[in-house]
Amino acid sequence: MCNHYRTDPDKILSWRDYAGFDIRQPNAAFATDVWPKKPGMIVRNDDGVIRSDVMSWGVPTHVKGKSGKMLEKRVTNVRNLGSPFWKSMLANPLQRCLVPFSTFAEPKIGEGRDEWWFNVIDQPIAAFAGIWRQSDHGPVYAFLTCEPNALVAPLHPKAMPVIVEPGDYQAWLSTDYDGACAMARAYPAARMTVQG
Repeated sequence: MCNHYRTDPDKILSWRDYAGFDIRQPNAAFATDVWPKKPGMIVRNDDGVIRSDVMSWGVPTHVKGKSGKMLEKRVTNVRNLGSPFWKSMLANPLQRCLVPFSTFAEPKIGEGRDEWWFNVIDQPIAAFAGIWRQSDHGPVYAFLTCEPNALVAPLHPKAMPVIVEPGDYQAWLSTDYDGACAMARAYPAARMTVQG
């Protein structure tokens, strides 16, 4: 699963102009090389204004460990959209967000920490379909995944992040639950590249 992505800070302002969002100076710095539990930039509906914010990547949940003790796990990728845990966030447009990125990584199978890096050709900054909520750790976010496209599947057959078309940004932040689920589909492979 995608547990590493990058956001080029030099391109964020041009994305603001392109997308028409209020990318403000955040109160906290965001990571540009983002790993789980690190602060990432997101864009969400804040009192009727679409603007940027900084949150920690990974929604905490508790799972039973081998010893039987409950352990906290940070979930960064959302696949089961019908799960009650995720559905409550996904059904509320105010808990949806866009997660800007320049490139995202998938691990090379059997090659340690080596990664494949994917990007969207026609968008220097693209956006994942995200959801967010408050937690004991402050505001946190995750993003949706789906079946991989023809570019990603041979390298990472399990899943790929849901990438939102720029023309669908407003819809992602406002549509109902069924509309959001319908948007959880693979981005066209012909509009992406990969580097190893």
